[in-house]
Amino acid sequence: MSQHPLAAADSDLAPETAAKAATARDALAERDAVLVAFSGGVDSAVVAALAADALGDDAVACTARSETLPAAELDDAKRVADEIGISHEVVTFSELDDPNFVANDGERCYHCRTMRLGRMYETAAELGIETVCDGTNADDPGEGHRPGLRAVEELDVVSPLLEAGLTKDDVRAVADAYGLSVADKPSMACLSSRIPTGLEVTKARLTRVEKAERVLREWGFEGFRVRDHDGLARVEIAPDELERALDPAFADAVHEHLTDVGFDYVTLDMAGYRTGSVSPDGESEAEGAAEAEGDDAHAASDDPAPDLGRRYPR
Repeated sequence: MSQHPLAAADSDLAPETAAKAATARDALAERDAVLVAFSGGVDSAVVAALAADALGDDAVACTARSETLPAAELDDAKRVADEIGISHEVVTFSELDDPNFVANDGERCYHCRTMRLGRMYETAAELGIETVCDGTNADDPGEGHRPGLRAVEELDVVSPLLEAGLTKDDVRAVADAYGLSVADKPSMACLSSRIPTGLEVTKARLTRVEKAERVLREWGFEGFRVRDHDGLARVEIAPDELERALDPAFADAVHEHLTDVGFDYVTLDMAGYRTGSVSPDGESEAEGAAEAEGDDAHAASDDPAPDLGRRYPR
């Protein structure tokens, strides 16, 4: 990490962005210690970097391991925490213990965030830390239906990026100034966002979505989702990658692999990938994401990765 990453003269940061980041860092420096709800996504990574910059060993990153985020994201969180040089705690909880979350109504993200941040506060108390921070940025409140933000307010979580006025573009610029590898990382919504509102969130559904998306990721796709419509997989591919998905060889391979992991039927959504396509009122997928929450992880599956040796055009 750069010694003076927020000094505009020492980086490519715009003076206004550098000033906002310095404001966030200085506000953190006024705290005795902080625990950062940490996913390893760009928002929570920047909060962690600012906290480590401001407080040194009195800053701790904490990732909550649960069923709702791909296991690879936990590995990323560990790697990014090491990159930042911040102490990293991993705790475990299960959203599936809450019937309100399982019911998957329009308030699912509120229930998830309440549980998740509650676990953060428990860990902070064990470490003698009073302040819990998250990665909410200045763009988040304006992005549609966001019940999870209500939990942040109710629990008095500190949102340094929001308070300093740092937008998503600012956050990415600051991450780049710190030399963080996640500066350009896309937002990653939790796996429950792949299940249509009103359809119960179950471990079986989360598991088959994770396995299906692992296949697409291994094949080199970057913008995609696999939506679980009660056993029917609706595959969304980003428009700039859709041509690859229209190849008959892809159709054969994706049908074979996704039925192997538990889907009954496999379809390709010709509208392509777009966030929140199974959520009410345009709810942002980031509600359930490591990005917005800053603290997601997933209980790593013991199942082996699928055999991807079959022919598929790259």
